[in-house]
Amino acid sequence: MQSSSTQRTCVTGRRGLTLVEVLVGIAIFLIISLGIYEGYAGIMRLVGASKIRTLAMLAANEEIELIRNFPYGDVGIEQGIPLGIIPREQTVVKGGVSFLLRTTVRNIDDPFDGTIGGSPNDLSPADYKQVAIDVGCPACKNFSTTTVTTTIAPKNLESTGSNGALFIIVFDANGVGIPGASVHIENPSASPAIVINELTNNDGMLQLVDVPPGTFAYQITVTKAGYSTARTYPVDDPDNPNPSQVHATVATGALTEMSFAIDQVSTLLVETVRENCEAVPDSSFTLHGAKTVGTDPTIYKYDQSHVTGSDGRTTINSLEWDTYTPALTESSLDFAGSLPLSPFALNPGAELTLRLVIATKDSNTLLVTVKDVAGGLPLSDATVILSRTGFSESKVTNRGHLTQTDWSGGGGQVLYNDETKYYNANSIDNGGGGGVPAGELALATVLEQYASAGNLESSVMDTGGASTTYYTLLWEPGNQATSTGTESIRFQIATGNDPATTTWNYRGPDGSSGSYYSISNGSISATHSNERYLRYTLLLQTADTSVSPSLSNLSVTYGSLCTPYGQALFQGLELGTYTVTVGRAGYQTYTNDSVSIGGAWQGLDVSLSP
Repeated sequence: MQSSSTQRTCVTGRRGLTLVEVLVGIAIFLIISLGIYEGYAGIMRLVGASKIRTLAMLAANEEIELIRNFPYGDVGIEQGIPLGIIPREQTVVKGGVSFLLRTTVRNIDDPFDGTIGGSPNDLSPADYKQVAIDVGCPACKNFSTTTVTTTIAPKNLESTGSNGALFIIVFDANGVGIPGASVHIENPSASPAIVINELTNNDGMLQLVDVPPGTFAYQITVTKAGYSTARTYPVDDPDNPNPSQVHATVATGALTEMSFAIDQVSTLLVETVRENCEAVPDSSFTLHGAKTVGTDPTIYKYDQSHVTGSDGRTTINSLEWDTYTPALTESSLDFAGSLPLSPFALNPGAELTLRLVIATKDSNTLLVTVKDVAGGLPLSDATVILSRTGFSESKVTNRGHLTQTDWSGGGGQVLYNDETKYYNANSIDNGGGGGVPAGELALATVLEQYASAGNLESSVMDTGGASTTYYTLLWEPGNQATSTGTESIRFQIATGNDPATTTWNYRGPDGSSGSYYSISNGSISATHSNERYLRYTLLLQTADTSVSPSLSNLSVTYGSLCTPYGQALFQGLELGTYTVTVGRAGYQTYTNDSVSIGGAWQGLDVSLSP
């Protein structure tokens, strides 16, 4: 029997690449390829930039060679100084690339033989000319301006000329020269007319030599991007008959120096508010600086009218650094002070908020401003007393007032919007009954007898901000009929920061609910500090029901973000002569017994000496 064997055939082969390996390979290839491409592209960019720069230098050098072949008298700028035939700016094309050439020509006064106005005085200061050509490429990417400079001297000896020199000096608020300031000079009376637009050097100077003479002939304007502007003014302007800086005069053989101060412009945000920081919309005011451009009459460099918007705010941009004075022009409102104190300084490049504090118009108003005589800073906590025969009123600077003088509107008011209303009352007559004057408070009458006790809870008053410090609680009359008994009029105060959710916990002077304010002009407990909203409760009682205690005026003094510094406002004054007495701890008392109140609004500045 023949046996057979099974043969196995083995096929061997290489393993293929996985997808991940393929992707990694492609990524490596792309990285290497992109690196090679970027390197190549970078080299091409450098080659291109080098080519453009070479073309730029070629354009400049060709222009320099042309200028060197001009007659010396023609080497100058059209309508410029020195006057010549060279255009200020021109476009040339080299290698298909457009270049902008800006040419500057200067007369140079070499100190070797003296300088104009110096010692010795060089009566022919135009010793030679310096030509500078700035080459720019507006259509080129990342191209830096290239400058080529050369000097050109006359073939013959210089001779005494009939021209002068004009030096422009530009500096900032600190007196430091401003490089790169734009100087525009015109002399329309010259033939041809002179028009120059140049930049100051690193020292903030522009020096022009060999300038044709002219009386009040050179009109100069100086500015810089983001800076204020300064200029000269004509002598024959009827709107400014006595200008502070007239057009420049250049005399033969003389040096004229003109100085101009400019600096970064500022922004002023103006808010018109009441003492409780409530915005007062659509309020008109004027604002003028201290700098003048003319005298007799005084003409301010900045003097404009403005109106706040519906939110009581307006922004004034591009204001020059200066000391500014605001003035309210609304006939229905009184100016009650400002934060900061007016006049106020606005520094270069600053952003400042000015709050104009406004009160409802009242007949015959006096605003007293108290300052330290040495530094001129406003003084807080100064007591200002305004008095005359039969009248005396005292106020303290840096303190606002929450006041109620009329309760005739009745109850039912939560927020203190109507100043004649309150929240609720029990057994209280709010004027007109039982012989109580209209608007005042007393106990209600029952069968021709007064109730033995009553109370009133006020509406919620707003100081305008949580950063509030409460000072004193005052009321009138301060003394009651003795038959009403002791403490016949008492108060408690409650404060909070949300009129809708606050639980009104009434407290007395020791901060507890068991104490009461029973003496007028007493200090308010510090437990109420840093709380924006306030309400009071009044408690009246009498030991003799035929007599009632009464209340005609209540006032809470406080300090907040909208309380003017160092100022006190008196309103509703009668015409006549008053005595103003101002005192503060550590300062001498000021007294003026001839303050005449003769107009709707007036101010009085008082300086105290230590």
